Amino acid sequence: MQNQQSTNSTQHLVITGGNKGIGLSLVQHYLAQGQQVSVICRHSSPELAALQARVYSGVDLADALQVQAVAAEFAPASVDVLINNAGIFYQESLQDFSPERVMAQFQVNALAPLLLSQAMLPSLKAGSKIAMITSRMGSISDNSSGGYYGYRMSKAALNAGAVSLAKDLKPKQIAVGIYHPGFVQTQMVGFAGDISPQQAAERLAERISALNLNNSGRFYHSNGSDLPW
Repeated sequence: MQNQQSTNSTQHLVITGGNKGIGLSLVQHYLAQGQQVSVICRHSSPELAALQARVYSGVDLADALQVQAVAAEFAPASVDVLINNAGIFYQESLQDFSPERVMAQFQVNALAPLLLSQAMLPSLKAGSKIAMITSRMGSISDNSSGGYYGYRMSKAALNAGAVSLAKDLKPKQIAVGIYHPGFVQTQMVGFAGDISPQQAAERLAERISALNLNNSGRFYHSNGSDLPW
């Protein structure tokens, strides 16, 4: 792979799950800005293939060996922003509860972003940023309806890990953002929702642009409001 060094005018962003939904809209948004974008995903898509992004497909982010292998593809200090967007969602209830589905959500939603962030550290540098795309469903105090055990628990775990990561990476001058995208019209939620993936991507890009060491480790809605833990 060619070295992917950023310049003063161009940033290199790495986005997971960029083949559809919010991730694809983030890819489109940043490419339209003239940025360099690499995508890590399990499966590509015709929409992604039509874009001028470098795609690393066939990567199972729940597999630590595959995460290490794809991270090794990036040159040292070549990545400006890592966006951990990939996630899965199941609707557990007490009547329909599957330990296997819960564990799968933990592996993809909580553990994989931490594994990739750790593996990508050589490719990051002072001033780089890591964005965790989480959910307000990971907020304990905001839980007013119950259910969704695996998704809620996995996103709460992601939030906890992201706060630790923010503290550990502050001496390296790497900021970590924790963002709820909003209720977005994606396949994950049956295309319900109150904002489009494009709107979510624009909002998230604003939050990432504003991310710095002073607000690193805080939990934000994509509209800019603080969220409770």
